[in-house]
Amino acid sequence: MSVEKVLQTIKENNIEWVDFRFVDLGGRAHHISLPASAVEEETFVNGVAFDGSSIKGFRGIEESDMVMMPDPSTVYIDPFTAHPTLNIMCDIFTPDGERYERDPRGIAVKAEEFLQSSGVGTAAFFAPESEFFIFDDVRYETTMHSSSFSVDSEEAVWNTNRKEEGGNLGFKVGVKGGYVPVAPVDSQQDIRSEMCRLLGEAGLEIERHHHEVATAGQAEINFRFDTLKKTADNLLTYKYIVQNTARQYGKVATFMPKPLFGDNGSGMHVHQSIFNGSEPLFYEKGAYANLSEMALNYIGGILYHAPALIALTNPSTNSFKRLVPGYEAPVNLVYSKGNRSAAVRIPVAAVTPKGCRIEFRTPDSTANPYLAFSAMLMAGLDGIKKKINPEEMGYGPLDKNIYELSDADKEKIRSVPGSLNEALDALEADYEFLTEGGVFTKDFIDNYIALKRGEAQEVAIRVHPHEYALYFDV
Repeated sequence: MSVEKVLQTIKENNIEWVDFRFVDLGGRAHHISLPASAVEEETFVNGVAFDGSSIKGFRGIEESDMVMMPDPSTVYIDPFTAHPTLNIMCDIFTPDGERYERDPRGIAVKAEEFLQSSGVGTAAFFAPESEFFIFDDVRYETTMHSSSFSVDSEEAVWNTNRKEEGGNLGFKVGVKGGYVPVAPVDSQQDIRSEMCRLLGEAGLEIERHHHEVATAGQAEINFRFDTLKKTADNLLTYKYIVQNTARQYGKVATFMPKPLFGDNGSGMHVHQSIFNGSEPLFYEKGAYANLSEMALNYIGGILYHAPALIALTNPSTNSFKRLVPGYEAPVNLVYSKGNRSAAVRIPVAAVTPKGCRIEFRTPDSTANPYLAFSAMLMAGLDGIKKKINPEEMGYGPLDKNIYELSDADKEKIRSVPGSLNEALDALEADYEFLTEGGVFTKDFIDNYIALKRGEAQEVAIRVHPHEYALYFDV
């Protein structure tokens, strides 16, 4: 959409406010609203000023002035505000007009430019499957003398015997019993359909929605693939609309990877492919899973760099509560066709040449999508550049249920890091593939690692409630 078209949209829809948004290092969106009457062509040239020192991981107070530069291609009308509001995503620049090197969206821009300059292809396409839970109630507390959390859902397995006003209506979802049941077991059809309606109005092309495996309201909505930066923009919109729709229904949605103990967590499986113009580069008929050599090399790069990559694709301490064997978690660094126990799966059902793709199943939605997608692309391109053959590296293909292998066979398979700190150690040791072409900078990586180590330390030094069960009576 052109600037002229944005201004026309404001006028035609009687827009009162324009909401300028940017994303921080952790992937959270921030916003400043301007009266629509103050937004003109010059706004898209001069940008909107904000205080960078108030954003964790950005700039110090002595150099805090920063500028949001709106991208007119990202506008949509906010479906939740009482006063008509137009939302628009922004890039971050310094007052000197230079692109800010710690702007996650700017890194996505550089990753796409690097792909084009590499001669490999013209565009990389991404499609995340971002799972989430819809709860009826969430409470948590962490103080010097108390630490607890509690979530509840009307369809949770622990509520089969709960006394409710009007009676308990049953049809609860069992542990690992939530994959695509019909109503009344699936009690959230309408709320997901409303989410999809609003996502469609915001410009996302919805492919399907369904209940996911876990009890207590786990859900998934899939939207159509797009280019790297555009898909990251869409994922920010997706999370915003999912969470606010849930709130309108008196519920709460969370993308936290492992909010429940003892059942499946929420992942963000990321489908990806590279095209040269209209030509798909990952397809070769008759080869293993119809994958081209380029696609196999891309997989090799993903799996070779996976320990470091996971610091960006699974960047929370909670991520590693999900990445444990036994809950369909893709902890094994191998590839396979149609095998959901492998870190990289190649979809083979109803796949056309243009639909041929690889699926990296390890990531979750605590990832900043601009950083995660960029890092995956850079790892894959490094694999293409170095012709990393995943089979020669011992990464498969492994077309077996890995969870049922013998202990001896399992020991031959590389696993994901066991903690956020281990992943950050791997990133410290293996980051050069990210800095190719100046896509990521060493300053950004050092700053990112320091921030994430701080989060890990905050969790590590706090007393955990389960420690009372283990040690109080020692």
